[in-house]
Amino acid sequence: MLDVTVIEDAEAAAVSLDPIRARLLAELAAGPASAAMLAGKVGLPRQKVNYHLKTLERHGLVELAGERRKGNVTERLMRATAASYVISPLALAAVQPDPDRFRDQLSARWLLALGARLVRDVGSLVTGATKARKRLATYALDGEVTFASAADRAAFIEELTAGVSALVRKYHDVDAEDGRPHRIVVAVHPTVKPETVSGSEAVADVEAAPGSEAVAETEAIAGSEAVAGPETTTGPETTTGPETTTGPETVSGPETTAGPETTVGPQAVEPPAGREAAH
Repeated sequence: MLDVTVIEDAEAAAVSLDPIRARLLAELAAGPASAAMLAGKVGLPRQKVNYHLKTLERHGLVELAGERRKGNVTERLMRATAASYVISPLALAAVQPDPDRFRDQLSARWLLALGARLVRDVGSLVTGATKARKRLATYALDGEVTFASAADRAAFIEELTAGVSALVRKYHDVDAEDGRPHRIVVAVHPTVKPETVSGSEAVADVEAAPGSEAVAETEAIAGSEAVAGPETTTGPETTTGPETTTGPETVSGPETTAGPETTVGPQAVEPPAGREAAH
């Protein structure tokens, strides 16, 4: 079973969002079970559970784990294909966010659009890599930093932007014949309070100050851009987005995730102006 997988099909997304089917997925993520075993847990007749399981199986959300004889009946034991699922913006293709429509490094909504593109692109790469049985070269860095003041936060964002831009200028090679473009994503946002992280009422500890939600962006080519199909890689596999990530897990420095996306290019980036973050 995969730790996390992406749902790109609109019908599969709709199926997974049904409350009963979502409950069945959660039960099957804990271990294989038959319709009869699940019926008592979800409070439905076995025939109804069978119907839901067949629907989930048709969309690739559950799979056959084995069979066993019980009297004159052969029970099918099903399991979830992943422990958790992420719905790609491709499931809402006509209205999926497009970060190229506007660019604002201090806009929280632009950060959301970048994050949606990250899920879409890495999800597509993971799907292609799985089909091709190849490794996918990605890298993620996640951490947390506490700023003493808004001024410190703004200074951090400025230094971060300058540092990433310098690395891009150093390693970007437009003349590399066998080179492959990569997307770099750097994001900074207030930490969500743990007690409110679940549900729609999650509240971030936000203060209206410059750089409280800023994306350090540089037009670059060096992170993990989606292309038509994965490539084989040398060195260790580190995946972002919808696969487990390897590489440094938590650092004592800033929260810089391969999450909300910012494209980074060969040219230097102008540091974000010292204005309030848009929410």
